[in-house]
Amino acid sequence: MSLEGWVPQIGEYLTLAEVIDFAFDYRGNTTIVTVDGSEIVGYIFNRNTLVPEPFVQYFDEKGDGPFTLPYAEIANVKFTGKDTAAGNSWRAWIERKEKAKALAGRGGEPDPDPHRN
Repeated sequence: MSLEGWVPQIGEYLTLAEVIDFAFDYRGNTTIVTVDGSEIVGYIFNRNTLVPEPFVQYFDEKGDGPFTLPYAEIANVKFTGKDTAAGNSWRAWIERKEKAKALAGRGGEPDPDPHRN
């Protein structure tokens, strides 16, 4: 399941802290909506809730940063960027399986033709 395109509804059943945890694990850009209504597009790479003023750290969409933004200034986080990890786990599993098969078929040596059946 990908969160790509998700616009969370923060309220009784979903907290901002939970949304930020999802955003931290998300492998794509998000749009941070601030309490004043402005939007920041970027990649959230860190968050810390164990400090007196919890914060996120991000790089903006141009790659500038890192920037720090307190949770108190965040109203929501939208999952607007492409999820670069979506579907990759199956593809990676197939590639590992084919590599192991090739190694076994050659007595531990890599198969010089990985496309051979």
